[in-house]
Amino acid sequence: MDAQGGLITFTLNGHEVSARIAPHHTLVEVLRNEFGLYGARESCGQGLCGCCTVTVDGLPVSACLYLAALVDGCAVRTIEDAAENGELSRVQQAFVECGAFQCGFCTPGFIMMSTELLRLHPDPDEEQIKDYLCGNLCRCAAYPQIVQAVRLAATRQRQQAEQDKDADRERQIHH
Repeated sequence: MDAQGGLITFTLNGHEVSARIAPHHTLVEVLRNEFGLYGARESCGQGLCGCCTVTVDGLPVSACLYLAALVDGCAVRTIEDAAENGELSRVQQAFVECGAFQCGFCTPGFIMMSTELLRLHPDPDEEQIKDYLCGNLCRCAAYPQIVQAVRLAATRQRQQAEQDKDADRERQIHH
């Protein structure tokens, strides 16, 4: 890429895409302006609130600060890809059930971060949840419900893992 910009190619929510960008374009700008993905929202523009959280190669990043040029050849995942088999993900469903949002502006960032937390730590305690999510701000102060939702999603994740183990054992016995 030169001073005028260039073409980047990356995997976006499982699909290979390309975009012509200028060197100063941020990832959130490209997601919104080039691909019509509005889930990642620029709020603070300083990487302090978490509203723009997406993952790049599995790591959460603040898309408002992340230069789009850096995703060339990477895998980017946004909230628009959070659903599982056309259904709300375990984390999304827990957020709904626990009322872990009010205005909803911060919710995509919290869901992306919570999903990553549960991938890394399937059974987090309350302090681990608070610590991992400390970079996300909820201006409506739904923090107790957010922590409750993450705990509920973790419980369901553990239950599903147990059911999967039981099913595997059952298959092995019958084969």
